[in-house]
Amino acid sequence: MSDNELGTFLRTRREAVTPAEAGLPTGPRRRTPGLRRSELATLAGVSVEYLTRLEQGRDRNPSPSVLGALADALRLATDERLLLRRLAKASGADAAFCSGVTAPSQAVRPGVRAVLRRLEPAPAVLVNWVGDILAHTDGYARFAGPLGILDGERPNLLRYVFTDERARLVHPDWDRVADDQIARFRQGAPLVDAHVIALVDELTVTAGASFADRMAAAPTLPRRAGHDLVEHPEAGPLRMAYEALSLPDADAQTILVLLPADDATAAALDRLDGRTPGALRAVNG
Repeated sequence: MSDNELGTFLRTRREAVTPAEAGLPTGPRRRTPGLRRSELATLAGVSVEYLTRLEQGRDRNPSPSVLGALADALRLATDERLLLRRLAKASGADAAFCSGVTAPSQAVRPGVRAVLRRLEPAPAVLVNWVGDILAHTDGYARFAGPLGILDGERPNLLRYVFTDERARLVHPDWDRVADDQIARFRQGAPLVDAHVIALVDELTVTAGASFADRMAAAPTLPRRAGHDLVEHPEAGPLRMAYEALSLPDADAQTILVLLPADDATAAALDRLDGRTPGALRAVNG
């Protein structure tokens, strides 16, 4: 994990904004993709020297007003502004308050278990901010068991995707699935935390460049909904829609709900569950 995620984010976003998008003239000779530092500094009302220090990680305490000006100049969407603020808090003086020694919560509130029961027979799973699987529906066990996701005493989605060879067979679009896992991990996990550092060190060794390169890249926002193609060894090809439902509490837990994205997948999941057709309805569109 980079120790300068704020600076990396600012630089990559600067390089992604064209002069035309920022209302600046485009000259014939531009070696820098996107905006030059001097251009962004002018738009945000800060000095080039200060922007350089931010991007290089030599200044880690920008004020809220500076962050707002940079967000405006970079034309950040609301989610990207929230990510910018989080990165600034994690990299600055407030980082000391993020480095707790409490292990990731393994507790599941009774109300959350009740929600999971109401989601049957849909595959749904509760994970914490490091990807530990804390609870799941019976439908998820029937779906995920043959894939190897639930193997071991403490199954973990992040470890499965990056270290289990079956994951690349299960997910034809493995690269995008891996990108999503990293984005969700970096969004939910405290950036300065002993447990996060230990997990990153572990996966850097066990998964190698496929994990380390993604952790070194600029942070991105996780997708909260989408579709995945799954090559299921028992049910065949499945087109699954998913929704990531974050629980608003200090435990940073998320319920991932999987639903059939077409009628063929709905029928295949019904057969896998041993249910009569129609137990699961396709989420068409």
